[in-house]
Amino acid sequence: QDEKISANVNVISDVRQEVEEWAKTQTREIERLKDLERYRKEFVGNVSHELKTPIFNIQGYILTLLEGGIDDPKINKLYLQRTEKSIDRMISIVEDLESITRLESGELKLRMEKFDVVRLVEEVFDMEQMMAAERKISLEFVQKPDRPVYVIADRKRITEVLSNLTNNGIKYNRKKGAVRVSLYDFDDHIMLEVADTGIGIDKKDLPRVFERFYRVDKSRSREQGGTGLGLSIVKHIIEAHKQTINVKSKADEGTTFTFTLEKAG
Repeated sequence: QDEKISANVNVISDVRQEVEEWAKTQTREIERLKDLERYRKEFVGNVSHELKTPIFNIQGYILTLLEGGIDDPKINKLYLQRTEKSIDRMISIVEDLESITRLESGELKLRMEKFDVVRLVEEVFDMEQMMAAERKISLEFVQKPDRPVYVIADRKRITEVLSNLTNNGIKYNRKKGAVRVSLYDFDDHIMLEVADTGIGIDKKDLPRVFERFYRVDKSRSREQGGTGLGLSIVKHIIEAHKQTINVKSKADEGTTFTFTLEKAG
């Protein structure tokens, strides 16, 4: 009799444990679905918000032209130019969203090739030089290697990464500040560092800088232009290369991004 009771107790105990495990699993799944739903709502809300501004701007400019502004030579060309800028902003947002979607789904295939990353840095500096000069920001290649440094990666996409980080360093810098790029050789990898002397990022915001549409200072970010998707695209590109990207920063002291690439043999 005692053996039967003991056996029943064990069975009940096993069933209770299974039920508890099942409940825990279901709770975790429910929380995961809730997180996905919150993310979806936030994402849709962000896309809507980002597109509303240029749409309303375009609407305002066109209404002004239709109400007589088209006949005023002081207004018509100016408002058409402003309309074009708002349309360009919408196109940029849509193109960036398409890039992220293709990267996440694996549709965007990397074209891996061997290339000189030293030359790439020089090309990106050439592309960003005009904006840097306008804002009195110096672009500095720290301890530039006197020989080529070859990596294996998608050259076009890494150009996009480096250009984006350099551009951010210029936009959120101080007048007469600097953006400095450095290369470090680590056995099988080359690490690139992009550091600026700008406004920096508060510690609480650092974990979210790679999120889509996340802006540390929303009003300032929109004044500076951009879609709010650049750093998210950067992270996706680096991770598609099976490499890592990190950021460190302090408010009012500047920001430093580092990422790795596979060294060519």
